[in-house]
Amino acid sequence: MTSQRKRDAPADDRVAKAARRASDRDAMGREDREPSLAARLGQIGILGWTIVLPTLVCLALGRWLDRLMGTRVFFSAPFLMIGAAIGFWSAWKWMHRQQRRDRD
Repeated sequence: MTSQRKRDAPADDRVAKAARRASDRDAMGREDREPSLAARLGQIGILGWTIVLPTLVCLALGRWLDRLMGTRVFFSAPFLMIGAAIGFWSAWKWMHRQQRRDRD
């Protein structure tokens, strides 16, 4: 009987460790709640405007310069690209700030 008990001890120990890990994960999940649907939709909206607004501002500036200089898309095209790059960079920085804030 003693040898049987020694063989079962590691299996019991693994089961106990697995139960503790599952309990710890469950406790972490309960205290770290998921944001609501409204919060997620708000984040998507902020990201959208963070990308669109600099793009549109730079495009308007490029169109104004094109009209002023009498060119077709000489300024509009590069300013559109620059605005999109600024928007995507801003969105990327905002997402990382949010992720860091959520971790803390």
